[in-house]
Amino acid sequence: MQQVTEGFILTRHQVERAGQTWLEFWLSTESGPVKLVTSAQRFTFFVQQSELDKVSGYLTDSKIPFEAKPLSMFSFEQQQMAALYLNSGQSAFAAKDLLRAAGVNTYEDDIRLADRFLMERFIYGSAVFTGQIQPQEHYSVYQQARLKPSAYKPQFNILSLDIECSEQGELYSIGLAGQDYQSVLMIGEPQPGPDWLQWVKDESGLLARLIEVIQQQDPDIILGWNVVNFDFRLLLKRAELHGIALRLGRGQSLASWRDARAEVNQGYITLPGRVVVDGIDALKTATYQFDSFSLEFVAQTLLGKGKQTEDVDNRLAQITHDFMHNKVKLAEYNLQDCVLVNEIFEHTRLLDFLTLRSQLTGLELDRMGGSVAAFTNVYLPKLHRAGYISPNRPENGGLASPGGYVMDSRPGLYKNVLVLDFKSLYPSIIRTFKIDPLGLIEGLKSPEQAIQGYRGAKFSRDKHFLPDIITSLWQQRDEAKRNNDAARSQAIKILMNSFYGVLGSGGCRFYDTRLASSITMRGHDIMQTTAQWIKQAGHQVIYGDTDSTFVWLEGELSESQAQQIGKQLQDNINQQWQQKIADEFQLDCHLEIEFETHFKHFLMPTIRGSETGSKKRYAGIKSGKQGDELVFKGLETVRSDWTEVAKQFQTKLYAMVFAGENVQAYLRTIVDDIRNGHYDSSLVYRKRLRQLLDKYVKNVPPHVKAARLADEKNRQQGKALQYQHKGWVSYVITLNGPEPLEYLTSPIDYDHYIERQIRPVAEGILPFIGLDFEQLTSDQLGLF
Repeated sequence: MQQVTEGFILTRHQVERAGQTWLEFWLSTESGPVKLVTSAQRFTFFVQQSELDKVSGYLTDSKIPFEAKPLSMFSFEQQQMAALYLNSGQSAFAAKDLLRAAGVNTYEDDIRLADRFLMERFIYGSAVFTGQIQPQEHYSVYQQARLKPSAYKPQFNILSLDIECSEQGELYSIGLAGQDYQSVLMIGEPQPGPDWLQWVKDESGLLARLIEVIQQQDPDIILGWNVVNFDFRLLLKRAELHGIALRLGRGQSLASWRDARAEVNQGYITLPGRVVVDGIDALKTATYQFDSFSLEFVAQTLLGKGKQTEDVDNRLAQITHDFMHNKVKLAEYNLQDCVLVNEIFEHTRLLDFLTLRSQLTGLELDRMGGSVAAFTNVYLPKLHRAGYISPNRPENGGLASPGGYVMDSRPGLYKNVLVLDFKSLYPSIIRTFKIDPLGLIEGLKSPEQAIQGYRGAKFSRDKHFLPDIITSLWQQRDEAKRNNDAARSQAIKILMNSFYGVLGSGGCRFYDTRLASSITMRGHDIMQTTAQWIKQAGHQVIYGDTDSTFVWLEGELSESQAQQIGKQLQDNINQQWQQKIADEFQLDCHLEIEFETHFKHFLMPTIRGSETGSKKRYAGIKSGKQGDELVFKGLETVRSDWTEVAKQFQTKLYAMVFAGENVQAYLRTIVDDIRNGHYDSSLVYRKRLRQLLDKYVKNVPPHVKAARLADEKNRQQGKALQYQHKGWVSYVITLNGPEPLEYLTSPIDYDHYIERQIRPVAEGILPFIGLDFEQLTSDQLGLF
């Protein structure tokens, strides 16, 4: 029985039996989960034809079964290539190891079988498929499956999971929440409580019940917070301890674990037919940034609400206490975590973002990062059809390419500063100047008509792929913006911007310093030429950074006059670039500068302790449709390692200076108020431990000293140690050094805060209005 349908690929696996290899794909479809089993597939990699006789001899002597086929395809060095086909992963790995040891160059030998199968069919995320149907109780199996690309939009069945446990990892409860399902599985004797609270006898019963619930609810996606490297890692350890087969995958398949790098204590969970997506990793992939990625902090920031527990600083002790004395309360806390995770995903549309990314690049939903893999998936099948095999990654990691253009700034306090930004500068350079791996090879073959790049690069005018890929993505992003589809727009933006990075990364098989340099160095020229044109128009450029140019308009101007000049500069510069590129290169120009921002007041500070202008640091009053806005870039207010008093002080001081107000009385008052204890609650530092506490040996910074003091106190009082395995530390500088906030016993060192937090902020702006912090506050500082 054959049937054609479509779905979204959740997981991919290879299965080997009797020396042959099959691929299994689990998909989410409108009619439920489907398992596809392909015909037997072969592993493929490539060698140079000139070495084929030698290669065949090595493999035959070692009794490794293979098939070799000469190809009408070439390496980037113009060597004609041959393909090697092997039936099993064991044979493929043995062949690669043997040939490498013999000094034979192998190509594309690191591409996973399932990835090659999909990319060569241009299948990204969704697929239409057919095969011989074998209905099962909860899903269908398609044997001899054949797949083609599809634009299918999935509707996932989602379940979030969160566990509660002791400090030693003994399980207490497991919370689960989906669209129409909520439950907490709790160890203990039944007590009166909510309907969603299920009681189990012991840890074995808890794990067995979890398996039942997962199979009953049958989620496509399991969400959580640090759910892979904490929750599932611990579940697998406890299941192993009790001899329980953790059958959480579809078709009663086993959950399995694979370590990444032992030193970072991370790994990967595999559940055939289900995807486990961690909220922290997903937010980072979507370029969200928070001072802390704790569930509490992110939930408070995004949703305005957080966890339910009184003792935030010793939550583990609170959880253990509740398990012993108030299990219903613990269950409510456990379930709340699951609900918060679901609400964060819904609020941010993270699954929409990850789904779209998969449909653009073929990356799995749970693949975090992966920009090199995304580029390979999109580019490699096109390259093959052009008759080329890709090069290997550079063994030495590659040579560094120039970074983005950053102009020396002119420090000062200004009125009327315009910011003009090039729209997606690097992607537009790729489009305009045809920068492309294949284009480089073809351009060097026929340099007469090629486009001149940098560091010896020449690019073909008509043989290339990347400019067209960028153009297609650009058009899709414009459409997404018109449709207010923020998730799609963000996915495309991240993908487009990653293409420069992978070309300049030694981890990419298409790395070539001529490619990356032809992007960044062209960007340098574009920025410098643009600045010259602005100067010729009678204005001063006070700063430039990557794709942004800061223009000072001298004289007294109204808001409308500044806006008009900004629009004129934008139109004139775009017109000049169109003309210049047409005249010099005979190319269409895709560069586009936009008048982005008008700062009514603007500060470009100096480097601390120097008269040299700083970079990537400024502040100003930005005008907009919603009114004026005070903006800080790179200064203390936007840095998480500065205290709240410094941030409050900087915000008010800068606003007063920009408004032309007298700040002398305010400066004296805040110094006096700090000394009198009025700001004690705002003197707290908060900093992250980025490695295990005992790893800090040579350099022991203040937050580490505070963390060690806190855990020593915890140990003395019989409490759980909080800071041994990374985390955030809140501490205060006292007359006896740094002390943790929870064990603050010594007098606060107010001089420290005035000298290290208030003075640097003040000295960033006071010289520009002719004031000196030390003179203004000398009596409070005790200098006279």
